[in-house]
Amino acid sequence: MERRFYLVDAQVLPEVFLKVIRAKELLASGQARNISAATRSVGLSRSAFYKYKDCIFDSENGRELITVMATLRDETGALQSLLAGISSAGASIVTINQATPENGTAQVAVTIRTDTMQMTPDELAAMLGRQSTVVGVRLGYDV
Repeated sequence: MERRFYLVDAQVLPEVFLKVIRAKELLASGQARNISAATRSVGLSRSAFYKYKDCIFDSENGRELITVMATLRDETGALQSLLAGISSAGASIVTINQATPENGTAQVAVTIRTDTMQMTPDELAAMLGRQSTVVGVRLGYDV
């Protein structure tokens, strides 16, 4: 059976769905140590959580994600400098993936959340590109 998804305004959803989303947020942020604590905190039964947890998603999550793909020189501190630049722009780092250096450079992909940045993604890419250990920078927009 094919799954279908609908985008629905949260104001018209039954309260149970909103509580499931909130419980998932508590778990993801570490504010709740386990499912029992998360469901208790939002006033939801564990059975309702398990029933809906894989069917309800916050469409706003992931909307502000981009991937910074950089080619770095194989020098000590290159990755640290790149990450410091991303952090100084106010972005939150979600994932980091670095390939093994070859021919004096290494490919790095850093997925970031941009909703708290103090500059545009293009300005960030330009700033990172000016670092002495950065050979090149591209942006990938996650959908």
